[in-house]
Amino acid sequence: MTKTAMAMTTTQARVAASLRRRYAAEMRFRAYGILAICIGLAFVAFLFTSIISKGYTSFQQTYIALDIDYSAELIDPEGTRAAQTLQAADYEAVIKASLKEQFPEVEGRASLRHLYGMISNAGEQLLRDRVVAKPSLIGTHERVWLLADDHVDTFFKGQIDRKLPESDRPISDEEIVWVDQWKAQHRAELRFNTAFFTTGDSREPEQAGVAGALAGSALTLLVTLLLSFPIGVAAAIYLEEFAPRNVWTDIIEVNINNLAAVPSIVFGLLGLAMFIQFFGMPRSAPLVGGLVLSLMTLPTIIIAGRASLKAVPPSIREAALGMGASRVQMVAHHVLPLALPGMLTGTIIGMARALGESAPLLMIGMVAFIVDVPHSLSDPSTVLPVQIYLWARSPERAFVERTSGAIMVLLGFLLVMNAVAVILRNRFERRWS
Repeated sequence: MTKTAMAMTTTQARVAASLRRRYAAEMRFRAYGILAICIGLAFVAFLFTSIISKGYTSFQQTYIALDIDYSAELIDPEGTRAAQTLQAADYEAVIKASLKEQFPEVEGRASLRHLYGMISNAGEQLLRDRVVAKPSLIGTHERVWLLADDHVDTFFKGQIDRKLPESDRPISDEEIVWVDQWKAQHRAELRFNTAFFTTGDSREPEQAGVAGALAGSALTLLVTLLLSFPIGVAAAIYLEEFAPRNVWTDIIEVNINNLAAVPSIVFGLLGLAMFIQFFGMPRSAPLVGGLVLSLMTLPTIIIAGRASLKAVPPSIREAALGMGASRVQMVAHHVLPLALPGMLTGTIIGMARALGESAPLLMIGMVAFIVDVPHSLSDPSTVLPVQIYLWARSPERAFVERTSGAIMVLLGFLLVMNAVAVILRNRFERRWS
């Protein structure tokens, strides 16, 4: 074999070895990527499994069937049937009389207190509403399904081990006997918890709902959208299409990029100092919350808007100007419609971030205990992240499932908003060759 042939063989061997090392490195890199994705998916699956396993029971609630005697002596002893009298009647005594009739053997102050505590005080309001709406019920009997107290509900759902010592569980042995008796008589059952979506916050876990937080979040995001989207789009158009390239625009761009990375609580401090202390706006109001979140989302919308405008090919601008259009007509009729899908995507992503924020809203007082569902921009309200924070701090065990249930509702909103962003991008995005 000649020296030239030997040199070629050696070179080919080196090339082959180098290719094998490259392919091996590429395979390892792909394996690392797949491993990272699997680890990330595992963490996400663990997170969702933990939240769902703890929170799905919040969408069900235990109800107890009682034979209610609408005694005229307790409700309307004078027989006037006046609305004021019916409103002020002692419906708690009506429920206690029904419980005592069903369990006549129960004696002693402690046992009676346990028995009467098994029905939520929401039952009093239910009976009051029924009697006020239909006074003819007075003097009659009927079976009514009443909301069970939170410790009965927790036990009925299997979240309390009956084998634990009585001192280690919130429900007594005699209460367990009564629940078993109701269950055997088909007087206790789980129903869909409509109150979770129709009522506001409450000190009683079985009565607490997310309706107030949902309404507060909706009103706050409405203010945020109405302010941040037009201002952000207008700022992006001016900076990208009309602003002169000088030191002032460079300073503005740098500050916009810096504001996008500022911690959200700083915007809360700004809103507290400006909107509440200086302008005297009401605390805990969706109007103030929307203003604060608008300041926070504006940099994100401006940056996304400018990126969308840059993605429009220069030939579109040149063709419009070549046909005699002014710069305003060129932007409004040609560039903006093509860039709008990307702007909408950036806006929805910014709104999704605003929906999950709690720190800036805590600074402006939206951490207050709000029972009533807000109906205007100035009504006291809270939002879903803050409601989750409040429930997570509550000592009652039943609030654990309420917290996880509210997280599920919040994640549902976030998933919907991000899905809308993806659909808009895929539907309206144009690819230029």
